Amino acid sequence: MKLLIINIRELYQVEDTPCSMVCGKDMAFLPSIKDAYLLMEDERISAFGEMLSLSSSLIADKVIDATGKFVLPAFCDSHTHIVYAGSREQEFIDKINGLSYEEIARRGGGILNSAKQLHEATEDQLYAEALVRVNEMIRIGTGAAEIKSGYGLNTEDELKMLRVIKRLRETTPLTIRATFLGAHAVPTAYKGSQSAYVDLIVNEMIPAVASEGLADFVDSFCDKGFFTCEETERIMEAGARYGMRSKIHANELALSGGIQIGVKHNALSVDHLEFTGDAEIEVLKDSSTMPTLLPGAAFFLGMNYAPARKMIDSGLPVALASDYNPGSSPSGNMKFILSLATIKMKLTPEEAINAATINSAYAMGLNDTHGSICIGKRANVLITKEIPSIYYLPYAYTSDLIDSVILGGKVVCF
Repeated sequence: MKLLIINIRELYQVEDTPCSMVCGKDMAFLPSIKDAYLLMEDERISAFGEMLSLSSSLIADKVIDATGKFVLPAFCDSHTHIVYAGSREQEFIDKINGLSYEEIARRGGGILNSAKQLHEATEDQLYAEALVRVNEMIRIGTGAAEIKSGYGLNTEDELKMLRVIKRLRETTPLTIRATFLGAHAVPTAYKGSQSAYVDLIVNEMIPAVASEGLADFVDSFCDKGFFTCEETERIMEAGARYGMRSKIHANELALSGGIQIGVKHNALSVDHLEFTGDAEIEVLKDSSTMPTLLPGAAFFLGMNYAPARKMIDSGLPVALASDYNPGSSPSGNMKFILSLATIKMKLTPEEAINAATINSAYAMGLNDTHGSICIGKRANVLITKEIPSIYYLPYAYTSDLIDSVILGGKVVCF
């Protein structure tokens, strides 16, 4: 099928030669073509350019007139936890009443609360709930996402989560990457025996996940009160033996050393990074590890935001993701993430869009196929409504500004 978009006011994030990521001062540049067309064929981008160069003999199966509208790549959300049961709004009230994230966790809330609810849910129930979230994310412009396990905390339930993720990958138009996160918290049964739980992850869970081919990546919550650097290293090394590259939760709650461990073991990304100093920035320089920032969690928890401005000014790339989860960021709205990045982290709109597209695609190993308008890449794009400029996307932070979403060359939301 050929799908043609014509009369695009401005087509953003265009590339003649694909790049893997955008770094430092280059993040302020968002290449575009005014008065443009975009042709998609067999799920891929096949041509684009100025309307003046569009051949009058071209015949498409479907034509969309985007007069007055902007087109850009669909968002890439490289850090989510959308397979979970129930919700945790009571903890929201606990936070209002003054309890911290760590205090709630110590009382059996947080991740352990979600683990209890997930244990009681069937695979079909989990799939049905997650499918609603996937469709919600697609409607607001997301075309690719990484989804983590981590609410199972035992072999059977972690596999149950990952099978749901696999099912979502097979039954929805969203491009999905799966991450095994058994090291999300220490389950109640292993309280006081954390090393034994790490043994279970390394010796039983990771081999079981690998035997079913359920995960692309392995993750660990390397932070104060959760998993140590040494434990995280064991998990990363075990994952690597089974072909799973690392993506690490790091430095959300303290200067944990997680960034250094991630770079040492060639993690694809280190995520959160609210606590990041000069030493951590220096370690990230000249590495292939993507700093991935999750302003939705900082917003919801009332925490300090990661020093995105300092990272970019130091020459680093940054990616943005939603951290969609029931406890600390119950939203997958990447447009709102753009707003938080610009308002709270002082990124320019161009930097934020680069961070939410090509750099976030890199953070889940999809930069060769997603994140920009480039011939041969997957045809995942969004069309805005008629808005004054691209800056209006983060500016009007609660407005519904997405007109249509196209995934794999097919209109899935309009």
